[in-house]
Amino acid sequence: GLPNSTFTLLDRMAHHKVPGVSIALIENGEIAWAKSWGVCDADTKEPVTTDTLFQAASMSKPVAAFGAMRLVDKGTLSLDAPINDALTSWQIPENTFTARKAVTLRHLLSHTAGTTVSGFLGYADHESQPKAVEVLKGSDLANSDPVVVDIVPSSEWRYSGGGYTVFQQA
Repeated sequence: GLPNSTFTLLDRMAHHKVPGVSIALIENGEIAWAKSWGVCDADTKEPVTTDTLFQAASMSKPVAAFGAMRLVDKGTLSLDAPINDALTSWQIPENTFTARKAVTLRHLLSHTAGTTVSGFLGYADHESQPKAVEVLKGSDLANSDPVVVDIVPSSEWRYSGGGYTVFQQA
């Protein structure tokens, strides 16, 4: 019931204090156009260009979830089997919470797996890039804690980038 409001991209950037944005339109698997606005860093004023690299972060979650559901449709993954059945190079560490209920792909996709690590800082291109399993283990190469289950799966909703990393590893 609210009146329609329109804003420019620059208006929204200012409102949300976003210093820079880059957008690309992909048609038929090719970049149809790309444009950038603003700066990479509010202090340095270095302009964003269409070649500026951004961390995809949580924007990748719908793409990853779509891929997971394609694997479910193909029968490669199950929504409701223990995800550890699909993990070979790393397993969710067993504990009292996972003993009560195994973590499934459904839990991971819906942020109800009880997994830790809500989000990741990412890595600059000049830094060493750890493999996903090293991130999951919280190894010395990672800049985050290990991903573990610290509440009973399906007992509550809690945003977890760590959970998405688990199913991406699977």
